[in-house]
Amino acid sequence: MARITIRLEDAMLDLLVDRARSCGTTPSAYIRDLIDRFEGADPQGYHARFDELHATSIQTLAILASSVGTRAPELLEQGLAEARRLLRELDLLDPEQDRP
Repeated sequence: MARITIRLEDAMLDLLVDRARSCGTTPSAYIRDLIDRFEGADPQGYHARFDELHATSIQTLAILASSVGTRAPELLEQGLAEARRLLRELDLLDPEQDRP
């Protein structure tokens, strides 16, 4: 097994050691588990939770957009324009998709 050395602030090390103990494992095993979950190796871990949140958010926003679009189409367009502006500011909008 390969080895890696990282430097941690004392407070972070203390936190990791405490959490590892509370899980009944070693700090190394605890950190390996965190990396596995963060990198997507754990199907019930970090990425799975974000996938669930994204799916729920998308469904909620689709229902809201449908409702607003039916009642006030101009308000929907205004909201979509604002969303595009915010996404553009965060560099989260593909330039090819940056159209009204």
